[in-house]
Amino acid sequence: TPTTMAYYYPEGSKVYYSTTFAGAKTVSAVTNANPAVATSTSHGYVDLDPVLFNSGWEDANNTIWEVDQQTADTFQIEGLDSSSTTYYPAGTGTGTTQLVSAWTEVPQILDISSTGGGPKYGTVSPLGRRNDIKTPIGFEAMSIDMGLGYDATNATWQAMLGITRTFTKVAIKIVVPGGGRLYGYGNLIASEMVEISKGNALKVKAAISLDGRMVGYGA
Repeated sequence: TPTTMAYYYPEGSKVYYSTTFAGAKTVSAVTNANPAVATSTSHGYVDLDPVLFNSGWEDANNTIWEVDQQTADTFQIEGLDSSSTTYYPAGTGTGTTQLVSAWTEVPQILDISSTGGGPKYGTVSPLGRRNDIKTPIGFEAMSIDMGLGYDATNATWQAMLGITRTFTKVAIKIVVPGGGRLYGYGNLIASEMVEISKGNALKVKAAISLDGRMVGYGA
């Protein structure tokens, strides 16, 4: 049977940010599994709730994950494959989660692009070899860049400028046509410099630099 493929396009997408993080819930244990299961007494989460995970595991930390409620005290961290005890040492993934809510749509987006996230390499040049060795050592820093139609009277734009000045961390959610969702967490920076070009709408730049991973979910 042929595999059914899903393709998503940015046209028609909505971009949201949030500065509303509920009180931290202690995560006392996380399993090494796919997906990982977290223990958090009386967490109160329901299926598809997005939570910010502050974890001892670098590859799970500062990242927005959707949850799948299992019991009153446990939930799956959807998309987190912590099977490898090399990168997710047993017993060290504990921390806190915070429910993210009150999403605000970024207004008047004219263009959007992402940068970074690609593999980062180190090069080793052993004396006894004529050929260098290229070794993966991690990933490049990531950001999402947006061009917005300028409107000084827009209340959301003014709020974004305030967030910029205080270096407030935000959650970001991108909802693409078909129901796919992308999440990230980091700094929102909005520029007051207006781009002026004859024949084009006035535009300002905004960007979000990500502290952790960008995680995606299908419909």
